[in-house]
Amino acid sequence: MEIRVDGKVALVTGASRGIGRGCALALGRAGAKVLVNYLRQREAAEEVVAAIEKEGGRAMAWQADIADRAAVEAMIQGAFEHLGPVEIVVANAVTSSRKSFLETDVASLKRTLDVALFGNFHVCQLAARRMVEAKLHGSITVIGSLHAVYPLPLAFDYNVAKAALHHMTMTMANELAHHRIRVNLVVPGWIDTPGERKWMSEEEIMRQGALLPWGRLGTPEEVGRVVLFLASDAAAYVSGSVYGVDGALSVAMPSGGSSEYRQGAGASEKVF
Repeated sequence: MEIRVDGKVALVTGASRGIGRGCALALGRAGAKVLVNYLRQREAAEEVVAAIEKEGGRAMAWQADIADRAAVEAMIQGAFEHLGPVEIVVANAVTSSRKSFLETDVASLKRTLDVALFGNFHVCQLAARRMVEAKLHGSITVIGSLHAVYPLPLAFDYNVAKAALHHMTMTMANELAHHRIRVNLVVPGWIDTPGERKWMSEEEIMRQGALLPWGRLGTPEEVGRVVLFLASDAAAYVSGSVYGVDGALSVAMPSGGSSEYRQGAGASEKVF
């Protein structure tokens, strides 16, 4: 069955690269009008827009730091004015530092929480308010992380932010159900994105990826297809659900995480 979201307006945060890009492309190819949010990667965001338009879709790039509530409000208003009322939200943008609990400083913890938790709160709440006002039965999909479940070392602020984000998502699903706004959580495993190269070498990524249950990292496109399903009418009765896109990694991980995936890159290693 071909899944379509024709004519719906989608807002995807952090959509210039990686998982956000995969989600924006999947939605655009399925007929959505996509607002491609970015922070710094303007050229990359415009490439996503061009790719959607090349296939006959409609999209626009919008620069905004989602930690800035006023900027988020302006972005949602901009989507309304240029594309129409937002019916689909993909809350994907995140930032993090890779430090241990003892090394974490207040500034880095605050920045991670400002984006990964409060930023996604701003996006979801402001968009949901518009949906309720317009009586739109929209959908919100939050991109979570296995770090919310497995408190892996050397990622203190990221673990904390994602754990809170998971619970926030389920609370939204509970409270927005009577407005018929569906809220779901997608939890990727280790996905092959440009951000991975910040923490590990290409050789190390390939070596560690081969140790995963699926024998490789996932792709942003594979996450995007699940997000597309959740945004579509095919998932009309799906809300408050958690969808793992991890190639069975979560079921292979013992409590606290596997040391097998922690070795090799030292203190800067990105496990997922």
